[in-house]
Amino acid sequence: MKKYDLIAILGPTASGKTTLAAHLAAKLDTEIISADSRQVYRRMDLGTGKDLADYLVEGKQISYHLIDIAEPGTKYNVYQFQQDFMLAYKSIVNKGKLPIVCGGSGLYVESVLRGYQMADVPENKELRQQLEGKSLEELTKILQTYKTLHNTTDTNTSKRAIRAIEIEEYYVKHGINPTAEGNQPLFHPLVIGVSIDRELRREKISRRLRQRLDEGMVEEVRNLLAEGIPAEDLIYYGLEYKYLTLYVTGQLSYDEMVSQLEIAIHQFAKRQMTWFRGMERRGIQIHWIEATLPMEERVNEVIELLNKDE
Repeated sequence: MKKYDLIAILGPTASGKTTLAAHLAAKLDTEIISADSRQVYRRMDLGTGKDLADYLVEGKQISYHLIDIAEPGTKYNVYQFQQDFMLAYKSIVNKGKLPIVCGGSGLYVESVLRGYQMADVPENKELRQQLEGKSLEELTKILQTYKTLHNTTDTNTSKRAIRAIEIEEYYVKHGINPTAEGNQPLFHPLVIGVSIDRELRREKISRRLRQRLDEGMVEEVRNLLAEGIPAEDLIYYGLEYKYLTLYVTGQLSYDEMVSQLEIAIHQFAKRQMTWFRGMERRGIQIHWIEATLPMEERVNEVIELLNKDE
């Protein structure tokens, strides 16, 4: 039996994890499963940083899964991700290949690595009516009575906070603990983290933001709004879609939007690293590889780890 049945590549935004995954996939003749909570949405390309050109390596198209599978305005979640992940995983394994999961959504990656027992939580209209009209601050305090907030994604907007409370209330009522220690991991993964110096990360984030604005990120949001997707649904997705929508709807000036968005992305990258360090504390071994190494060296480091004896 082979030692590993899955390779996971994670890292903060702008660390180059997708490029590494694609080059590794080319070397191993395999396919990539994306673990990104926003790249699932069609026509949300620049704002989610899909960079589909990264999946073309020396003229070879690398097959990828779980990108462009949902319509904007819908609420894709970690439960759906787990179901879709398993379908993609089995399809790759059935071809005799070793799947690579790659992404910066720590919860998504950890949910499959640690075998979280998630549930498909239905809408609770009665609870929603009780919470309607409460401020985001009040909703955040209610959510904190259920769990420690490891990141601020659930409290980006009132809508997200209400949904998070709805999920926690359902779990309490049904005695579900999705992250319980007793949950059995389904895989024996090799987990690779892309390590990038904080200042270099900040520089790359700022440069990439301006590049995407130049490429038409504002126009992308205008087009989504023109399709009839409500502004509040785009704001729900956070980061680029939150600030660009506020700009397009006249609630922020262009300079305010760029400045606030840049700060928010830097904070997001910091939270990603906090999550990954938390994964290590929770028992997941992450092998960190330096982002500035030549690509061939990074790929070879992963191959060496893959081939190490038991």
